[in-house]
Amino acid sequence: MNTLVIGVLAALTSAFAWAFSTILIRIGLHNKSPISANIFRLYVVSLMYIVIFALSGTFEVILSLSWKLMVVAFTSAQFGFVIGDYFYFNALKKMGVSRTVPVTSTYPLWAILWAFLFLGREIRLQVILGAILVVSAIVLVKRAEEKEDIDPKGFIFALLAPISWSVAIVMMDWLTRSMDVLALAGLRMMLAAIGVSFFLPKYADEVISINRKEALILTGAAIFGLLIGQYTFVYSVRTIGSQIAAPVSAINPIIASALAIVLLKEPPNRRILEGLVLAVIGVILISTA
Repeated sequence: MNTLVIGVLAALTSAFAWAFSTILIRIGLHNKSPISANIFRLYVVSLMYIVIFALSGTFEVILSLSWKLMVVAFTSAQFGFVIGDYFYFNALKKMGVSRTVPVTSTYPLWAILWAFLFLGREIRLQVILGAILVVSAIVLVKRAEEKEDIDPKGFIFALLAPISWSVAIVMMDWLTRSMDVLALAGLRMMLAAIGVSFFLPKYADEVISINRKEALILTGAAIFGLLIGQYTFVYSVRTIGSQIAAPVSAINPIIASALAIVLLKEPPNRRILEGLVLAVIGVILISTA
């Protein structure tokens, strides 16, 4: 099996893991704020990585990293799992899965934009066409939101989430040149847990009040989304690069929306489905240019 096939399979695995995590998060947010849920799942996955690091001897790798790599890793973690996921969770709670994912699936568009601005990468006609499709998808979802009288803040949160994630992805792509996949995946989770602790004083009581059922649901979301999903995505980026890994993993909105329709009984209208298709086609065009 060649490198490309392995990398694509890893990206597909991350897509399926993220989609299932999305459904679990939606279920687990009924009685809890997005921040308290994020605190809980980041703490859980950090404890998992601590055990994995202890058994694999990865802590020695972490301690040998330069301060520059640590700073970039810390910043990437905050944009990816604290700031970006804060927007994402709020969008899920306000709009639902099938309305949120068409907008948040645009993260490869933003990642390529930052690469052009800061890394000097060339933008081809294919990228422009993909961008037009992505913008069209956002317009369709926005119109559906207005028609269905959905909280407008939800759309804003959904738009800010992929922008934040894209910053994290570009930084992570740079870090894969100097760090082991396991070390990078786990370190970002631990640093994100440190960052999200800023909110702990305000949400400590809510985190403590998480019951057994909620803990199981959010732990499942942490395992699928932050352990399996993130590790396989980092591995894919390291193996085939973000320009291929990002569009392949972008199919997770299709999976998540299908699961939402079946499991959560969210009936998307025609515009939302059209927006979802356009967004996915757009990010594939952009990321494969």
